[in-house]
Amino acid sequence: MKKFYKKNEHETDRSKSTETKKRKNMKRLGGGGLSLQTFANMKSENNRYNPSLIKKQKEFYKNAKYVSKFRKSVKQQNIHDNNETGESSKVDDDDDKQKGKSNKRIGVEDLYKQTREEMERVRKEREATFQAKKEAKEEAESRRKVAKGKMMRKTRHGQPVMKYRIEHLLESIKKSAGIDESA
Repeated sequence: MKKFYKKNEHETDRSKSTETKKRKNMKRLGGGGLSLQTFANMKSENNRYNPSLIKKQKEFYKNAKYVSKFRKSVKQQNIHDNNETGESSKVDDDDDKQKGKSNKRIGVEDLYKQTREEMERVRKEREATFQAKKEAKEEAESRRKVAKGKMMRKTRHGQPVMKYRIEHLLESIKKSAGIDESA
């Protein structure tokens, strides 16, 4: 019986040492990980981060906002038109409804034309600035090409032609000093 007790005591010492080793390993590795049940639940949930779904929702809400703003502006424009013409009497309901519909259509068409003209004007301005930048870039590139050609010229003995290098230095000094070439 005594031997049995010692054997059992020895096993508990070994289990304590393995338990402390496990605990140290868990601490070193950063925790215990996930249980199988937790992992399965996380994989089955559909409400995780989904960039495409978020993008669609943003676009939907943005479009809804634009539509509501458009409807408000059309409604406000119709009220403004009715006040100017003084057609606030409601003698013939059918005629008023038809006039309202035609006014709405005209208002929407005018609004469409205005936005279209505005977009066209903005596009032309953007093209003009792009064209100006492109021309400036081409001009600068041609100047650099000419300057590079002059700077790379060599004499028949393989020495660089100093005339162009000195001209370049003189131009850069004039630019930094702010002196005009005409003076």
